[in-house]
Amino acid sequence: MITIGITGGIGSGKSTVCEVWAGLGAFVLNADDLAKEVMVTDAEVKKQLIDSFGSESFLEGGKLNTQHLANEAFEKGRVKELNAIVHPKLPAAASQKIEEAEAQGYDIFVYEAALLLENLKPGSLDYIVLVLADKGHRIERVKQRDNSSEEEIRQRMKKQRNFEKATDRVDYVIRNNGTLEELEKKAEIIYQSFLPERDTQKS
Repeated sequence: MITIGITGGIGSGKSTVCEVWAGLGAFVLNADDLAKEVMVTDAEVKKQLIDSFGSESFLEGGKLNTQHLANEAFEKGRVKELNAIVHPKLPAAASQKIEEAEAQGYDIFVYEAALLLENLKPGSLDYIVLVLADKGHRIERVKQRDNSSEEEIRQRMKKQRNFEKATDRVDYVIRNNGTLEELEKKAEIIYQSFLPERDTQKS
């Protein structure tokens, strides 16, 4: 099974690329979704969250109170504190998902993460894909998606790395400054290059 990591800034279009790949048969795992799962299922993480952010971190029935944690992390500048609790657990959790995907017969496993390059262990994934887009395009996409103000989006962008300076650390770069159809086509072409030889010979 081929393992792919995909990253990029807010509004770059990486989630759209993942949707295309999922439609083509890939197993796609989103790091944020994995983190939320770990927060609920890992007893050690759960205890640390309650100790650090209060019992209101969880709702009745053990469901994660994402609004409370988001407020604590982003409004009070405690993102690093939250990440320090959750992120050390993600590699093992992701490895488990990779094993599950392989057991289910998937040929391609995709891990989508904004902080992929910060947390990546060398050699842990077969390929890294970076999705880039001009700032203006990214702002417009997020405004349409989240109904956020331009100032809010710019503040979120400032907290992310400059992905343009990371092109030398990845295997593929997708530039997404055109139409949705153009992005989908680029995603399909790259996906075909990932497929094992036995599959490409069949098609």
